[in-house]
Amino acid sequence: MQILLGVLFHFIGGFASGSFYIPYKKVKGWAWESYWIVGGIFSWFIVPPLAAYFTIPGFAEIIRNTDISTIWTTYFFGVLWGIGGLTYGLGVRYLGVSLGSSIILGLSSVFGALLPSIYYDVYPKAGKDGFTHIFGSQWGQVVLIGLGVCILGIILCGKAGMMKDKELAEKTKESAEFKIGLGLFVAIVSGVLSACFAFGIDSGKDMAHEANNAWKALNPGQGEFLYQNNVTYIVILWGGLTTNFLWCLVLNAKNKTFTDYGNKKTPLLSNYIFCALAGTTWFLQFFFYGMAESKLGNGASSWILHMAFIILIANVWGLVLKEWKLVSRKTFLTILGGIAFIIVSIIIVGYGNSIK
Repeated sequence: MQILLGVLFHFIGGFASGSFYIPYKKVKGWAWESYWIVGGIFSWFIVPPLAAYFTIPGFAEIIRNTDISTIWTTYFFGVLWGIGGLTYGLGVRYLGVSLGSSIILGLSSVFGALLPSIYYDVYPKAGKDGFTHIFGSQWGQVVLIGLGVCILGIILCGKAGMMKDKELAEKTKESAEFKIGLGLFVAIVSGVLSACFAFGIDSGKDMAHEANNAWKALNPGQGEFLYQNNVTYIVILWGGLTTNFLWCLVLNAKNKTFTDYGNKKTPLLSNYIFCALAGTTWFLQFFFYGMAESKLGNGASSWILHMAFIILIANVWGLVLKEWKLVSRKTFLTILGGIAFIIVSIIIVGYGNSIK
C-alpha cells in the first residue's frame, strides 16, 4: 500500500509539473522574462513558506537551528538547479511543451538518478544507496532497466523533434519559436543542472529529519511524516529564486521590458492571475514529491518515477495543444512510441520499488 501511495503522489506531482507551463500560454503582451519571474516569485518565494507554515509547526526555528554549512550547501545546489529551471523555460519555449520537457526531464532523470548514487559509492552515507549496491541488488537492477527504457523513450522523443523540425521548415508561423539547435543546447544544460535538486534535498536532509522527528514524537506509531521535505524546499528555492530573479532583471533591462508589469494595454489582472497559477502549480510538483519520497525514499527510483510522470504528462499536453498537428503520420507515431517507452519505464521502476 505504501508503494502504491508513493507512485500516486509522484503521479500527482508529475501532473502539476507537466501542466504548470500551460497558464503561461494565456499571458498576453508580456515578454518571456516578465511572466517567468512573476510566476517564479510565487513558485520560489511565496508558496513554499506558506506550505511549510500549514504543515510544519516551527519550520522557521528548524532553519535557524540548522548548521550554516548545511544551509549554504543546500542553497548552492538550489542556485545550480535554478539555472536548470531558468533554461527549462527557454527549452520549452524553443522546443515546445512536449519535446522540450521530454529531453530536459529525461536528462534530469538520468543524472538525478545516477550521480547521487555514484557519489554515495565514493562517500558512503547511512540510509543512502550507492551505485554498487543498486547494481548488485535485484530491485536495483530492475530500476536500472527501467532507467534504460526511459532513455530509449527520450531518444525516440528527440528523434521525433528532429523530424518535426525538418517537416515544419517551410511553415514560418510554426518555426518562429521552434529552434531545434538552440533548443537542444538549452535543454542539455537544463537537464544536467536540474538534477541538482536531488542533491539539494540530500544536502538539506537534516532539516527534514528534524521536522520528521518532531512529528513522530507527537504521533507515535504513524509512520513517516508526509510533509517533512517542505522545510528543505524553502532553502533550495531561495537558490532558485536568486538565479532566476537576477537573470530576468538583466533581460528586462536589455529588452526594455520593465514596463510590462504595469502596462495597461495588456490584461494586467489576468496576466498576474495566470502567472500566479503557473507558479503555484509548479511548486505542487515538489510538494507531492516530498510526500512520495516519505513512502518510497529519496533514491534513484523516486527521482526516475517523478521525472517519467512529468515527461508523460507534458507529452499528453503536447498532444492536447496540437503541437504535432502539422507533422507526418510517421513523426506522430514516433512521438507516441517515445511516450509508450516512458510509460513502460514507470511500470518497471514501480515494480523495482515493490521488491526492494
